[in-house]
Amino acid sequence: MNSAVKTVSINVTGGERVSGLFQSPAKARGCYVFAHGAGAGMNHPFMAAIAQGLAERGIATLRYQFLYMEKGSRRPDPPKVAQAAVRAAVKEATRLTKGLGGGVPLFAGGKSFGGRMTSQAQATEPMPGVRGLVFLGFPLHPAGKPSDERAKHLFEVGIPMLFLQGTRDELADLSLLKPLCERLGNKATLKLFAEADHSFHVPARSGKKDVEVRMELLDAMVRWMDEVGSVPG
Repeated sequence: MNSAVKTVSINVTGGERVSGLFQSPAKARGCYVFAHGAGAGMNHPFMAAIAQGLAERGIATLRYQFLYMEKGSRRPDPPKVAQAAVRAAVKEATRLTKGLGGGVPLFAGGKSFGGRMTSQAQATEPMPGVRGLVFLGFPLHPAGKPSDERAKHLFEVGIPMLFLQGTRDELADLSLLKPLCERLGNKATLKLFAEADHSFHVPARSGKKDVEVRMELLDAMVRWMDEVGSVPG
């Protein structure tokens, strides 16, 4: 499915702006507002591959930078600043999808840090039009420090959430993540990828290649989006 990538400028707050990339097939049936991880921006190969894969499956994406990444800093923004960028990106995605004929379901989330900042924003104040959250490697805790303290805010999220997680992810101990998703109840769906790490890389012994895992991840995302998007908001 052909798709074009359009560069956009997103007004965050106080006159500051961040860059974004809007990629959409001709007839999108959903749009994913896609935040990057702490260490790499919206142009990282993983981000680009996910955006392209979603476009091929009929889903538009808006990738965007957090302010610190836009400025070339390595230190992530404080939560309130990052959440302001999330909200601004969702607002921009709402505007952009009107050009697709309107009525396109919006989803938000991201890779690691980006997903967590998105869920915090949604927990603090629901974002208009967002039907569900998708996390690509939710960072439940720092590596080597198992805890579920970072997940407390998820209980304040009132929309469906999809957790896409590798079984070797050092930032999400499964003995904590699985019970967490069970406690979240019907709001949470957990999809595990055997032998994948936080970057969804798999070792040779797994018998799979990274690209195969990515295809499975994309298919799982789109199935879930189609299910959630078909339910009246």
